Amino acid sequence: MGKTLWFFLVFTCLLIPLAVADWNILKLQTQDGLKISLKNYCESWRMNVELHNIRDFQVVPEECTEYIGKYVKSTQYKVDSQRASEECLVYLSTSCNLKKDGLDAWIFDIDDTLLSTVPYYENNLYGGKKLNVTSLEEWMRKGNAPALDHSLNLYNELKSRGVQIIMVTSRKEHFRSATIDNLVKVGYYGWTKIVFRDPANELVSVQKYKFDVRRQIINEGYRIWGIVGDQYSSIEGIPNPRRAFKLPNPMYYVA
Repeated sequence: MGKTLWFFLVFTCLLIPLAVADWNILKLQTQDGLKISLKNYCESWRMNVELHNIRDFQVVPEECTEYIGKYVKSTQYKVDSQRASEECLVYLSTSCNLKKDGLDAWIFDIDDTLLSTVPYYENNLYGGKKLNVTSLEEWMRKGNAPALDHSLNLYNELKSRGVQIIMVTSRKEHFRSATIDNLVKVGYYGWTKIVFRDPANELVSVQKYKFDVRRQIINEGYRIWGIVGDQYSSIEGIPNPRRAFKLPNPMYYVA
């Protein structure tokens, strides 16, 4: 009897790690019975964010915060971003009939397009914590956001071809000085203009604010050949650019 009990306890202890490793979400299956691992689930979640199938999320799923953190600091994230930048240049070289009259323009978002907020989100579970706007703005005021290298290279290449660089950011107007200092410090200079949100625009959606700005830019005579942003709200809406390029960002969603 004693040996039987001992064997049962040992067998149970061996099974516990397996049970823990196969936790809840972990027991999910597709309709056809395909088992879903945690890595599969989180990769699918990230991909569907990029495809714009998943929208309006407030936080990254708790079980995926570690995965998202690894991704945004990985070689894969750099390669995904660099590929987008390379496609911008392919498009520019093959499909853009630049007039070189000072009115050929390209629009960039700033956060997670030119400057990285990964250092901020690193301390906030990579989007696993609900956004604290006050905390984020305090971080922005310090002006220590690093450049995204692939974007800096694209920015400089566009500038060298005579394209006017216009930045349209959802940052508020009172962040102008800190933002410009940050941009210059990490290597961005020579842009045509930066548009910040003034108090009159703070209550409208980011998407409406940005396409209103694009309309104004077009009314000033600029030809917007392309837009680069990390959020669909930065690149969608009428008037449309001739091409829009989305950079990866699974940490947050801005409508």
